Amino acid sequence: MTAKKSAANGKTANGKAATARTTTGKAAGKTAPAEIHIAQNPEADELLGRSPLAALVGMLLDQQVPMEWAFTGPYTIAERLGRDDLDAHEIAAYDPEAFTELFKTKPAVHRYPGSMAQRVQQLCQYLVDEYDGDATALWSEVEDGKELLARLKALPGYGEQKAKIFTAVLGKRYGVTPKGWREAAGSYGDKDSYRSAADITGPESLAKVRAFKQEAKAAAKAAKAAK
Repeated sequence: MTAKKSAANGKTANGKAATARTTTGKAAGKTAPAEIHIAQNPEADELLGRSPLAALVGMLLDQQVPMEWAFTGPYTIAERLGRDDLDAHEIAAYDPEAFTELFKTKPAVHRYPGSMAQRVQQLCQYLVDEYDGDATALWSEVEDGKELLARLKALPGYGEQKAKIFTAVLGKRYGVTPKGWREAAGSYGDKDSYRSAADITGPESLAKVRAFKQEAKAAAKAAKAAK
């Protein structure tokens, strides 16, 4: 068993990896469910608040679709699986074609259901291989924000920017605050900012984040045109 796996030894009664547990490591966060409003859907946000894996999957899906759509995805997946939470072992072992169909069923989980279904399965397989399927183990034993960011960047489907945003999500919304987490998150870790999913606490902040994204996109487009 690897060092990563040894930090992820929580199991449910049926032998599957626990989807929620008390964090006792160096980056221990809140043990109670977090209050999340990213999906702007009570049931979806409730799942995000109590399920680390749902939060990771929602962040993975957050590309080329509105944030609300992306972060509602984990709830939609769980509902179609007939579960009240996501389980990395189950998803990793799921028949790929059937899992893709689950994504394609209207309303679709994502604008690109085929590729994103594959990425979600790859993410879950990585968690099974490296952390015994326990998403919480990603951050429960990290020394600092730098290590947290490195672990997130290693996830399938997570690049530099997505890893920084999720570092900020963990710090601002879930109470996972290892030393240096704001620095690791870059500008996404700034206080009183409206840059990403990490800053959404309701409809008003969602509108501000959306406006920031639109302005940033317009600025990038203008800069490219000026070259």
